[in-house]
Amino acid sequence: MQRYLVEVYLPRSRADEARTRGRCARAAADALAVGGPVIRYVRTTYLPDDDTCFHVFEAASVALVEEACRMAGLGSARIVPVIEACA
Repeated sequence: MQRYLVEVYLPRSRADEARTRGRCARAAADALAVGGPVIRYVRTTYLPDDDTCFHVFEAASVALVEEACRMAGLGSARIVPVIEACA
């Protein structure tokens, strides 16, 4: 399964939304995964100094991640495949 990084603009003035958006993203992925396609929400990382929130998903396709983002109300998001490596 491929991992995808979702990048969303989130200004510091709305920093309290990072956790809420993460919960919404997890709920959307869980809803999509019920008896259907493979998608899993992994985590949220918020960078307040950069006004950027990242959400990580594992999914069978980018289309599933796009749908989860739509369902979660993440708005206009940049979605890119990622490769993670441990040192």
